[in-house]
Amino acid sequence: QVQLVESGGGLVQAGGSLRLSCAASGRTFTKYAMGWFRQAPGKEREFVAAISWSGRSTYYADSVKGRFTISRDNAKNTVYLQMNTLKPEDTAVYYCAADFGRDGLPSYEYEYDYWGQGTQVTVSS
Repeated sequence: QVQLVESGGGLVQAGGSLRLSCAASGRTFTKYAMGWFRQAPGKEREFVAAISWSGRSTYYADSVKGRFTISRDNAKNTVYLQMNTLKPEDTAVYYCAADFGRDGLPSYEYEYDYWGQGTQVTVSS
């Protein structure tokens, strides 16, 4: 089993920045591709970004490309999502997820094995 705990959410003005963290415990962190998803009120959960085991490969949704950066520190069992130039439409609950045993860049929910509880990000206009 893997436990994922997100932190770093909050309220920020449009144009501002936040950094989300996701701390993992349990099985070997380096054997997980990691991802971030988000769910806005009244909408389905959507893919945001993914990172490979080593951290050398990343993949982003078009809506966040150039503004968000996913990274990981395998020594700390933590994945990050740096969010810059935030927009009101980025308001959502953000979830981190772990895909065990496959060194890819998964972008679909069904590809992930474990999920965190989510952290709220609210961007005011």
